[in-house]
Amino acid sequence: MLASSNAGKLVELRDLLRDTGIDLVAQTDLGVEDVEETGSTFVENALLKARHACQVTGLPALADDSGICVDALGGAPGLYSARYHRHGDAQGNIDKLLAALKDVPDEQRGAHFYAVIVLLRHAGDPRPIIAEGVWHGRIARQRQGERGFGYQPVFFDTQYNVSAGEIDDAIKNKVSHRARALAILRERLAELSP
Repeated sequence: MLASSNAGKLVELRDLLRDTGIDLVAQTDLGVEDVEETGSTFVENALLKARHACQVTGLPALADDSGICVDALGGAPGLYSARYHRHGDAQGNIDKLLAALKDVPDEQRGAHFYAVIVLLRHAGDPRPIIAEGVWHGRIARQRQGERGFGYQPVFFDTQYNVSAGEIDDAIKNKVSHRARALAILRERLAELSP
């Protein structure tokens, strides 16, 4: 089960897990509501979400916590990415970010997406599987592209010279923060298999 009600994350993670045989079910399909994210780190919040989903359903849970960290803003919005302006208001969050960077020169607009994925086999799992991924780039001056969700239209991938809102899904599923974290998670799961 995916311990999230974020539809964009569900689509992205299902796509990334397509060849694994894992059938990812959204927590909302099982009547699980979001838990309050009271952790002070991405890892703590992912653990809170996964543990809550396991406790409610008794099923293994996969949880992700992620955000965008902007160098010129000391790492903000970071842990508060989803609620930088107002929770769930992607356009408002982007507007606030672009306003905060209005006078920042292009060469100082470095940023990275960070994701941590946690897998708990049960609510009391003493050895959660934790994997992290980072996607480096910079913040563009305006939205570019219609793909993705959250801050992706203003995140510019300097390797491919395109925004995450324009990048092809096949490429994004190799280079994104979530893809990199999931690749590590898959390696760790393979190590556990007999």
